[in-house]
Amino acid sequence: MIFEGTAHKYGRDVDTDVIIPARYLNTHDPGELAAHCMEDIDRDFIGRVQPGDIIVADENFGCGSSREQAPVAIRAAGVSCVVATSFARIFYRNAINIGLPILVCPEAAAGVENGDRLRVDLDKGEVVNLTRETTYQADRFPEFMQEIVTAGGLMKHVKKRKQSGGANA
Repeated sequence: MIFEGTAHKYGRDVDTDVIIPARYLNTHDPGELAAHCMEDIDRDFIGRVQPGDIIVADENFGCGSSREQAPVAIRAAGVSCVVATSFARIFYRNAINIGLPILVCPEAAAGVENGDRLRVDLDKGEVVNLTRETTYQADRFPEFMQEIVTAGGLMKHVKKRKQSGGANA
């Protein structure tokens, strides 16, 4: 999977309360969640983000509560991928479960500026900053996790395996 888009850069400890504020958790509609994505940290985010764009952040992205709506809001807003120095464990797991590609790449997080154009090759674990002509090597997902993300999330992956009669279906 290859994604290309504009970087939206954030600092460290971006928690789930600013990714999708609790006051909007009375809905499970991805479109409604997307309309409020990042608004407490970046009021203009939803007006700027374009399909395929990439969030880049420093340490501990997605910390805070365990709400699954955080990666759902990001994906529904059109973000193709999140690249960060590190992720909170529950966010990492929730992102994989809903099919949001994420990559750990401290060098890219340090070298990317807001507005840079990026290309992310999930299969290679590579982040290319097209604006600055630099390439970074990210931690690549294990094969089984790539299959989950490619399928669009854990439930879709399980359903696909059951339909095909795959092992461990």
